[in-house]
Amino acid sequence: MSKPVAVCHVITRMILGGAQENTLLTVRGLHEDPDWDTILVTGPALGPEGELIEEARELGIKLLIIEQMRRAINPFRDLISFFKLWQNFRKNDYEIVHTHSSKAGIIGRWAAFLAGVPLIVHTIHGLPFHQYQARYKFWFYSFLEKITALITDKIITVCDRMTDQAKAVGVNPRQGYRTVYSGMKLEEFLAVPQPSSQSAQSLREKWGYHEKDFVIGKIARLFHLKGYKYFIEAFARVAREKPTARALIVGDGILREQLEEQAEKLGVRDKIQFAGLVPYSQIPEMLTVMDCLVHTSLREGLPRVIPQAQAAGRPVVSYAIDGAPEAIEDGKTGFLIEPREIEQLARSVSKLIDSAELRGQFAERAREWVVPRFHWQTMVKEIKKCYNQLLE
Repeated sequence: MSKPVAVCHVITRMILGGAQENTLLTVRGLHEDPDWDTILVTGPALGPEGELIEEARELGIKLLIIEQMRRAINPFRDLISFFKLWQNFRKNDYEIVHTHSSKAGIIGRWAAFLAGVPLIVHTIHGLPFHQYQARYKFWFYSFLEKITALITDKIITVCDRMTDQAKAVGVNPRQGYRTVYSGMKLEEFLAVPQPSSQSAQSLREKWGYHEKDFVIGKIARLFHLKGYKYFIEAFARVAREKPTARALIVGDGILREQLEEQAEKLGVRDKIQFAGLVPYSQIPEMLTVMDCLVHTSLREGLPRVIPQAQAAGRPVVSYAIDGAPEAIEDGKTGFLIEPREIEQLARSVSKLIDSAELRGQFAERAREWVVPRFHWQTMVKEIKKCYNQLLE
């Protein structure tokens, strides 16, 4: 029997987030295959967003925690993190180092290159440079990505849009790009009961909703660029016309107090429920309570919550950013709206409130689209294929 291929995955932190869930499922898929010997290297999961480290341990995944590796730039900590990564790569005969996220992607790839790792792979879950930041930051982050791409064998992106944006600023890895849609555990979402079912109604009652209420959900951290101010403004317009409209916000973060104040000023605080942070395992329950999902982020690779909601049979209205148009066919499986547009967002949600038939059509078509593309085992299969091609 041939020796398993040694692969080291590196990510800055394992909070409850799309990039982290993607990474955990990738490492899990490799860990469960005897042809691969995998370790996950990460920093501590600090902050209010929850963590996935315990789940990784429960799955039996080999872990290395570098205490100094944090999301914020800190030259002293970053230098120590780089040195510890370099030591780890020198000590172990990894054939592939695969990095995720911006910080780990930069220091991890350079540490791997200087340690002589044969193959270096990086996944872009979302680019560190974007149109909403200061120009000097855009230049700095795009420059780092450009020079680091020169020592990267392959860049995997979670959607074609990420590839286009990276190429546009000259990020060119040695063996090009490969799109691998972000995978997820869809079975638990496919099992979500439909809104008209008795089990769904019982759960809605538990959360304080009446049978006639139309629950508009949003699932995201309460952080900048998640578009919550547009969501609340659009909801206020919908609520003025549709008295049964209610909003359910799932997530926590630094903007909670500010968003509650905005809802109060718009006169809809009593119609918005802030559920706070919930464990990943509870997301299917939250989607069961919702009648539709709204996604108003201004920047996100491929928003995982969109395929999850579609698998659950919930229609989605989303800003047409990054990978969202690759998950939604406008007017057929959901609605795509111009970013920061509020009136169009409100009108689209109102259309869903008015038509159970339209909601049903969107849900049926979206489910057919989602399952073959976004299942986590499909993602792992494609990543293994990418590795094998590089090894050859």
